Amino acid sequence: MTAAPSAVAPAGDAALLAEVVELRAENRQLGQALATRAVIDQARGMVMALAPCSSERAWEVLVGVSQHCNIKLRDVAAALVATTKDQSLPEPIQRELRRALRRLHLADRR
Repeated sequence: MTAAPSAVAPAGDAALLAEVVELRAENRQLGQALATRAVIDQARGMVMALAPCSSERAWEVLVGVSQHCNIKLRDVAAALVATTKDQSLPEPIQRELRRALRRLHLADRR
């Protein structure tokens, strides 16, 4: 004897499927965030080495470069990290980074 079809089962299946889709998207976003965070932290360390400063100041430099160039922070960080693999820093980022480091140096002298 076969159980009679229930209207609850398809609704429950749809809700479960929607939850799985949502969780997979969230998992993908978290993975991307972790990868992006690692690159940003590497770039932050590079700024700290270029102009001895705190981690917070290095963050401010990267954010400032990002805002002045109108380029996402993760892309600025990736471009800076890519210079360790003999890739050149794009001119707008290079120019603004130079300015930001100069401002940082002048602020420290005061």
